[in-house]
Amino acid sequence: MINVKNKKLVKALGERIRTLRLELQISQEELANEADIPLSQIGRIERGETNPTISTLFVIAEALKSDLKTIVDFKSKK
Repeated sequence: MINVKNKKLVKALGERIRTLRLELQISQEELANEADIPLSQIGRIERGETNPTISTLFVIAEALKSDLKTIVDFKSKK
């Protein structure tokens, strides 16, 4: 991970996005297509390997038929 100050937070965010995606029963590819971002980026985000921008989170939330509040509504493991 490059320039990520809180790795646990980024990991928890990725897990939250994966959980929401699986609840909708869509693949990473479908999410990537709907959000118009690369499939590889979805994978990196879900694995907690990259810290997505607020703009990226916004389009992911829209693709998940959700909002930013729902995306970031999680507790980071300590």
